Amino acid sequence: MPGELDKVAHQARALREWFRGFVRKHMGRSLAPKALRELGPLNRLLERDEAFGRISRHSHSDGDRLELRMMRRWRSPESLLLPIGEALARFVCEEDFANVKSCGGHSCTLVFADRTRRRARRWCSMAICGNRAKQAAHRKRLKNKQ
Repeated sequence: MPGELDKVAHQARALREWFRGFVRKHMGRSLAPKALRELGPLNRLLERDEAFGRISRHSHSDGDRLELRMMRRWRSPESLLLPIGEALARFVCEEDFANVKSCGGHSCTLVFADRTRRRARRWCSMAICGNRAKQAAHRKRLKNKQ
């Protein structure tokens, strides 16, 4: 129906903003079990899932094999949110929030999991935010020389 996907997009944005607030509140320290109370919106989303397993053929370089694949019934446009919810749930359960940081980029709003050896990462992406910061520092040095 017209407008249904717009409604789902609005729900996806609301989920993103809720999760961003949750992550920002808990980042920098390990996630305590009492945070489970705050995960109600995510659990309610996950409860709507209609996932099931199916055995199917998988072509591989050394021949065909059977494998179990997880499938999902897409009964409504809102079910498009379920893979997003699963990804958020995996992040909550598998990532150490002590390693979650905000990007140091000037106008970047992203957070990331710092998995570097010394936990010294500063940017969400060296190719984007890190490069911009280095360019700005270079321009500042050139300006100060003049």
